[in-house]
Amino acid sequence: MKALGQQSAIAYGFAIGMATCLGGQTAVYAADLPVKAKAVEYVRICSLYGAGFYYVPGTDTCIKFGGYLRVDTAFNASAAYEAPAWAGNAGQQNRLANYFIGRVRQGLNIDTRTATEYGLVRTYFNGVFSWTTGDAVAGASLGLFSAFVQFAGFTMGRTVSQFDTPWSGYPGNNTSFLIGGYDDVTGVNQVSYTADFGGGVTGTASLEDPTTYLQSGLYNTSAITTSSYAQGILGANDYGGTRAPDIIGRFRVDQAWGLFQASVAAHNVHAAYYGATETTGHPSDAWGWAGQVALSIKNIPTGPGDTINVSASYANGASRYVIGGTSPNSFAMYGSTGLPGVYQSIGFGSSADGVFAGATAATGTGIQKSTLWGVRGAYTHNWNAYWNTSVFGSYTAVSWGTAGKALICAKAVGFVCNPDFNFAQIGTVTRWVPVKRLTFSGEVMYTFLDQKSEGALAIPAIAPKPAAIYELKDQGTWTVGVRAQRDF
Repeated sequence: MKALGQQSAIAYGFAIGMATCLGGQTAVYAADLPVKAKAVEYVRICSLYGAGFYYVPGTDTCIKFGGYLRVDTAFNASAAYEAPAWAGNAGQQNRLANYFIGRVRQGLNIDTRTATEYGLVRTYFNGVFSWTTGDAVAGASLGLFSAFVQFAGFTMGRTVSQFDTPWSGYPGNNTSFLIGGYDDVTGVNQVSYTADFGGGVTGTASLEDPTTYLQSGLYNTSAITTSSYAQGILGANDYGGTRAPDIIGRFRVDQAWGLFQASVAAHNVHAAYYGATETTGHPSDAWGWAGQVALSIKNIPTGPGDTINVSASYANGASRYVIGGTSPNSFAMYGSTGLPGVYQSIGFGSSADGVFAGATAATGTGIQKSTLWGVRGAYTHNWNAYWNTSVFGSYTAVSWGTAGKALICAKAVGFVCNPDFNFAQIGTVTRWVPVKRLTFSGEVMYTFLDQKSEGALAIPAIAPKPAAIYELKDQGTWTVGVRAQRDF
């Protein structure tokens, strides 16, 4: 009984303690009851800037998220996105070349806009996550295409060059390698100002960083060899550091019928040294330039939504404004031959901003600039709401002039040397859109290299090609690509 009494006492005490605690908590809760919880801020639609924008809770800033997931496979290509077999193992057509190259890419963009007493403040980000198999950048990679601030007419950061057209290197194609015009869809660092004159007429001035994409090559031809020449390399690439931004001017007219644009660019060509040390001296800087005119015509009589996009470009000492984007600067393509005693045929060419020669200031020459011109365009026809077809093409010409040819061909022996060359490209792509923002497409393109050297050339081994005699001959190649893309 004594034990039961103790247990009862303990149980009673425990019950009293719990009641006290609960009573205390109840008193606290009761004290909190008059205080109302903050109202939940629901996300509100922002209709100021088009569909897809929402107000950031608690602010007057509107934000939009978007992007895409893209799956690409290219056949008989030297890189993803249908780079023609115009260089490397693909250009050699050897057993090390990949017959197909794949890329999966996720793109993400974030657009914010805020109305202020000074005008619109906008920020924009566009980045990509990629997995590539079969080309030089195989594996996982991150990319930043755009990241900029816009305010009171100024654009500061990384985005497409103000020189470029709205369609950049894609007048109607999927491939990233339709040359014959500028293509910097991956963006360049810049500070630009755009003046709006009303009626769709604007003018833009821009200072842009040339370091990554616009310094194609500046060769000291004193280091040229037969082997390097056959790889489209004109000696030792001797570009110095960046000394000046590219200076861009643009005039554009946007109307319901389409668009007209004229662009110009000034580009500094700055060499390092003739030799290995600064005591050897250097050639004086040169200034190159480029110009472009572009026209887009919408809703032409062949059908609703049909378009024509076309551009024409010219460059002197600024070659990447005509052979731009991710395209290489050096080309070497192999093929068959019918000449007895000759192993195979080869066509090669090199695009660069300029060449010079010499080992010292006493023997060195000045910079001889390249000249390029190109035309590029596409016609897109909509068969119905679900199917459309584009036919596209380009022509590109590279020439070196009398003085430039003399420097490049000074060591040429046993053949007729002419470093000038042309590229012609033609292709078509058909797209199927079974549901909104889901597109399947198939594309085919033919690329033709018209090289100007003649005869046959004894070339040292460029593995796995053996040392042998090769016929100098024009070359052509087909490239095929398929794509699935979901936009959101």
